[in-house]
Amino acid sequence: MASLKQRLSALVTEQMVILDLDAALGQVHWSDRPDLCQFQCNGALAAAKKLKKNPRDIATAVVEALNRVTDQGQPVFRTLEIAGPGFINLSVTDGYLAGHVQHILAQDAFGVQVSNAQTFVMDYGGPNIAKPMHVGHLRSAVIGESLKRVLRYMGHRVHADVHLGDWGLQMGMIIAEIAHRRPGLDFFQDGFNPNSRHESPVTMTDLEEIYPAAKKHGDDDPAFLEQARRVTKALQYGHPGYHALWQHFINVSVAALKTDYALLNVEFDLWYGESHAQPRIPVMIDRLKNLGVAVFSEGAWVIDVADEKKKLPPLILQKTDGAVLYSTTDLATIEQRVADFHPNTILYVVDNRQQDHFRQVFRAAYKAGIAPEDMLMEHIGFGTINGADGKPFKTREGGVMKLKNLLDMVIEKAHANIDAVGIGKDYPDQERLDIANMVGVAALKFADLMNHRTKNYVFDTDRFVSFEGKTGPYIQYTLVRGKSILRKATALGLSGSSIEAASEEKERKLQLKIAEFTDALAMVSEHRAPNHLCEFIHQFAVEFNRFYHQHHILNEKDKRRQAVWLALTQACVHVLDQALTLLAIPVPERM
Repeated sequence: MASLKQRLSALVTEQMVILDLDAALGQVHWSDRPDLCQFQCNGALAAAKKLKKNPRDIATAVVEALNRVTDQGQPVFRTLEIAGPGFINLSVTDGYLAGHVQHILAQDAFGVQVSNAQTFVMDYGGPNIAKPMHVGHLRSAVIGESLKRVLRYMGHRVHADVHLGDWGLQMGMIIAEIAHRRPGLDFFQDGFNPNSRHESPVTMTDLEEIYPAAKKHGDDDPAFLEQARRVTKALQYGHPGYHALWQHFINVSVAALKTDYALLNVEFDLWYGESHAQPRIPVMIDRLKNLGVAVFSEGAWVIDVADEKKKLPPLILQKTDGAVLYSTTDLATIEQRVADFHPNTILYVVDNRQQDHFRQVFRAAYKAGIAPEDMLMEHIGFGTINGADGKPFKTREGGVMKLKNLLDMVIEKAHANIDAVGIGKDYPDQERLDIANMVGVAALKFADLMNHRTKNYVFDTDRFVSFEGKTGPYIQYTLVRGKSILRKATALGLSGSSIEAASEEKERKLQLKIAEFTDALAMVSEHRAPNHLCEFIHQFAVEFNRFYHQHHILNEKDKRRQAVWLALTQACVHVLDQALTLLAIPVPERM
C-alpha cells in the first residue's frame, strides 16, 4: 500500500491537475521543520516560475482546493498554511494519522512490499582465500548485508554472492611455497590420485603465515616467482595435485570466513569465487575476438571502453602469454550471473577506489553483449575507516588489523562500559558476556552504517559503545526497554487495544514516526544507502524515550488510555525490532 507521504502526494497532485498545474509538482515531503508542520509541498514555486505568476497566488489556490479534500469520506488536513514565498505547510488530522498507522501495522512488512519485484545479484564481501579478513572487509560486509535485507523485505529476489578471491598468482605462490617446504607431499608426486582421500596439510593459521612468506620469497627470489607463475598456469590448466591442494585452501578458508561473518550476522547464498567463472573464459575470449569486440593492441587483446563522458584506458582481456586479469574474470562472472539468475540488477558493494575498474568492466560487458542492455549494473562504493590521524585504521604496530581483532577490541570496550553503567550486574556471567558481544556488534555496525557509505569515518570505540547519543547501544537499550514494558504488562494481565487519535504531542510524534518507516526503507532502496534507516531509527528511539519518560504506562489509572499506550508501545517495539533486524544488529532480551 502507499505510504502516508505517497497518499498525501496523490491528493495534492489531484488538485494540482484540476487547477491545470503540472502533476509532477504535487509531491509532498516530510517537513524539515517538524515544529512548524508535518509535511511540505514546494510545487507552487516551480509552477509560478514556469507560468510567470506569483507563487503565493498559486499556493493559495492549491490550499483552498485542499481544504475541501477528504479521503474515503474522512477529513485529511488539520492545518494548511502558506509560508515564505509560496511553500505549502501541511499537517494531517489525528484521526487520519491514527487510521493510517493502524492500517499499516496490520499489513505484511508494513505494506512496503513492491508490486513489481525485481531480481538482484549482490556482490559483497570479497575476502581472499588463505588470508584472514581485515578491517578493510568490514564495510562491504555490513553495507551489503543491510541492503540485501532491505531489498528482500521490500519483496525483491536477491542472490547474495561473497565472490571469493580464490584464483590467480597468489594461489600459485602459496602452492609453490608449500612445495618448497614440503616437497614430499602426495600433491606434488607423479601419479597423484585425485579420487583418493587426502587430509588438508594446512590449517587457516598455517595459511595466514604461508602467504606473506611466499610473497616475500617471490620479492627476494625471481626464480621462485617464475616457479609460482608456472604453478599458477598448471593449476589453471587442471594439474590434479595442485587442484586438490587448492581445494583444501578453499575448504579451510571458507570455514574460517563463515565463523567471522557469523559474528557480524552476515550471510551469503553463494560462496562462489573467481574460479567459478573460469571455464567460461576461453570460449568468451574467442567469441569476443571473432566479433571484433576484442582487438590486439600493444601486446595484448583489449576492449576499447572510452567514451565522451569519461576517457578510460582499454580493458585488458588477455595478455600475449595467455594470462587473464581480474577484469576478464569479472566479465565471465557477469556472463555466469546472467545465465544463472537473469537479474534485473547486479550490485557491487566494493571500495570507492575500484570505481574506474567497474566503469571499464560495465562498459565492456554492455559493448560485448555479455550484459543485456536492460540490465542495470551499479558499483556501490564506500569510503575507508580511519584512525584518529585521519589515515586508514591500522594496528599500533602500523599493520593491517584483522577483523576479528577489531571486533574483539570493541566487545572488550563494550564489556567495560556495561560494567561501568551497571547493566546486568546480577545476571549470570555467560549472559553478561552474550550481552557484551551483542552490544559490541551493534556498536561497530551502527557506527559504520550511520555514515553515508561514500564517506570516510573515524574509528572511536569510546563513542561507538556509549549508551547515549547516536549509537547502536542506545538503540538496543531503547528496544530492550520497550520489550520490558510489554513483558511487565503481560505479567500484570494488561494488554493493548488499538492505535487511536493522539491525545498529546509525544503520542502524535510517535505515530508520525511509525508512518515514516516505509519511506525510510524506500530511501535505502533508492539510494543504496543504509544511513537513511539509521537516521530514522535514532530519531524514532529519541521520540520513544521521550514518550516513555513522560507517560508512566504501567501505572496509568485511565485504563482506556493505558491500553492505547500499550498498543503504541507494542507498535514501536515492532518497528525498532524490524529496523534493527534489517541492519543485522542483534538485540539482547534484557539489559
